Formats: sequence, structure tokens, C-alpha cells
Amino acid sequence: MKAVILLSGGLDSATVLAIARSEGYECHCLSVDYGQRHRTELAAAARVAKALGAREHRIFALDLTAFGGSALTDDDIAVPEQGVMDGIPVTYVPARNTILLSLALAWAEVLVARHIFLGANAVDYSGYPDCRPEFMRAFGVMANLATKAAVEGAQLTLHTPVMSLAKADIIRRGAALGVDYALTVSCYQADHGGRACGRCDSCRLRRAGFEAAGIADPTRYQAG
Repeated sequence: MKAVILLSGGLDSATVLAIARSEGYECHCLSVDYGQRHRTELAAAARVAKALGAREHRIFALDLTAFGGSALTDDDIAVPEQGVMDGIPVTYVPARNTILLSLALAWAEVLVARHIFLGANAVDYSGYPDCRPEFMRAFGVMANLATKAAVEGAQLTLHTPVMSLAKADIIRRGAALGVDYALTVSCYQADHGGRACGRCDSCRLRRAGFEAAGIADPTRYQAG
């Protein structure tokens, strides 16, 4: 079975790749260079894809800095460091998962792959609207209306295996499957060496996840 795995290089998507591999899928990993502030995650994605035995890994360039509107795509908007707050934070990238899933859908159709995996999570997360189960269900319906393959009877399935898991449970699942989380980068403002700031939402959620899981955090943090 062929599957397209959206691989950011972070903790959640690395775990999802390991899950897909454990279930016997031939994994074709797709990362997107959309001009994100934390572009070092792309190097992490390449490391993870190799370590977990992906069939191939591609990086697709699509410059969302042309629109901006997010702290991750606009250098004039600061990444918040005050902790996870109520509401949708400025690190939300407008329509990002819709765009990424559409790219994965296009490649899946070319590959004759009937499965797409995404590391979206709706438990320990920053409140992004495109990480919710109802969005994923709606995209799955759309995908099976929009493609030649589906119209001809080859239905596509969108898998979100960590959607309802707490961060600690994701980490435990990945650790059991042999994921080396030292290879991953989750920080929204990691430096060029991949070292995390330790202050952004993503860093806080990741650190708390390792603490709750009772597993040593292998994250490399910036000095100070």
C-alpha cells in the first residue's frame, strides 16, 4: 500500500510516519518549504524520513511569505512567548493545512496512492482551526469529489492517527516504534543549527509532553 505522509520534521509527523511504516505502508514523504521562519525543520524532515525508512522524501517549494499574515511567514510579526493562550495565535498560517493536504492529494493521485497521513492533533495544540477533526472529515469528503481517481472508484482515505492523543501519548507511541526524537525540530524559531528557543508554544507543549511521558527530552535548546 502506498501512502503520502506530510512530514514537517516535528514530533507529531515523525510519529505518524513511524505509525504508517508499522502498518505496512510504502511511505512517500512530502515536506513543504513555504517560507516558514523555522525552515530548519526541513533538514529535520529529511533526517527523519531516512531514519524511519521512507520510500522517498520530497521538498516542495511554495512561498507563502507572499501573503504573510502569520508569525511563521512574516518577520514583522513576533512569535509569542507568553505560553499557550486562549484563541487562535498569530502563529496560525492561513489555510496551511488545506494547502498542504491539497499538495499531498495531487501527489497521491500521481503515485496511485490511496492514503494520506497527517500529524494533526486537537488535544495538546495551539488551537489552529485546520487541526480539528471536523476539518479533516470535510477535506476527506472533498478529496473524494475532486480527483479523477476517486470519481473512477479509487477512494482516498485521510489518516490522522494522533488527532485525539495527548502529547505524552504521542511520544510514548513513537518511542515504542523507535522514533529518535533528537532528530526532530518543533520550535517555531529554532536557530540555523536546529536548537529550540524553549519559549514558544510549540516548545512548551513539546517539553511538557516529555515530562508527562516520563521520557528524557532530547531537544537541544539555545543557550540562555
